[in-house]
Amino acid sequence: MNQTAETYFTDGCGRCAKGGTPACKVNTWAAELAALRALVLEAGLTEECKWGVPCYTFEKGNVVLIHSFKEYCALLFIKGALLKDAKGILIQQTENVQGGRQLRFTDVREITKLKSTIKAYLQEAIAVEKAGLKVNMKPTSEFAMPAEFQSALDQSAKLKTAFFALTPGRQRAYLLHFASAKQSKTREARIEKCTPIILSGKGLLD
Repeated sequence: MNQTAETYFTDGCGRCAKGGTPACKVNTWAAELAALRALVLEAGLTEECKWGVPCYTFEKGNVVLIHSFKEYCALLFIKGALLKDAKGILIQQTENVQGGRQLRFTDVREITKLKSTIKAYLQEAIAVEKAGLKVNMKPTSEFAMPAEFQSALDQSAKLKTAFFALTPGRQRAYLLHFASAKQSKTREARIEKCTPIILSGKGLLD
């Protein structure tokens, strides 16, 4: 996985073989990513790399991420659910995402048009972090446990112990990752791939 913010903009997150090649998504959105990066740095945030992508912090508190997908690139406000979103433009990726909210872009002209709004949202996000506000997170116990994963836990006491020893956030990430697969075979494949990671005490994005 990518370890620096600087190399993300040329080589991507490093999670797949496309990293560092013309097929990497960061090349698709190079102009847009550069524009977003300039705005975030102008806001006075510190640029780091977390989870393989650029993460911008205020006094070590995570404020916003920059990341790219096949169909768009985005700013992900870590505590976006706490922002007023006066323009109604923040997007909740799925119903299970609790705190994070995205601003999505497919053209640098969209970023230019919303420049003042993006700046205002960044300042509001910084204010939220300064105030120490927290998102009220739904307990992990309320997240659906895929039957395939429950079966894996029932069959391995070691896996069960390791999973429940993870932080609630890491547990939720795995449950969402497994549950998002539509087919049982895909869920089983994801569980098999993640089992060694869970046993090592790491989260999905560590």
